[in-house]
Amino acid sequence: MRRYAPLALVALLAACPTYDSYKYAAGQDGLMSADDYAAYGPEQAIAMAVGREFGKGEAGETPEGFAKQADAALTYAKKFPQIKTIVADTLGHRLVLTFADGWSTQVTPITDGKSGDETKGLPK
Repeated sequence: MRRYAPLALVALLAACPTYDSYKYAAGQDGLMSADDYAAYGPEQAIAMAVGREFGKGEAGETPEGFAKQADAALTYAKKFPQIKTIVADTLGHRLVLTFADGWSTQVTPITDGKSGDETKGLPK
């Protein structure tokens, strides 16, 4: 029985999940590119631009860093009059944007190396 104790300890430690969800929230693998999604319309372009600014504002892996990142995206999103409300979930790495016509969408950080203003299809 004692010889199985190290094996049980290794299995127990391997079963502990990581709580670093940022890499999954910001990962773009398997998803449509932000530019392709932005081509669907002006609201989609705004959502992708806000997501890019959200990803660009990364400020560390602490709750304070996540809050600074969300604040940067909120500041950017407020420049669009089409956005009615913005709700931030800093620890969940997402923003919920509600547009004036009632459409809501969840925005996660987009880390494709572009800024929000580089998004094609943004309304003038």
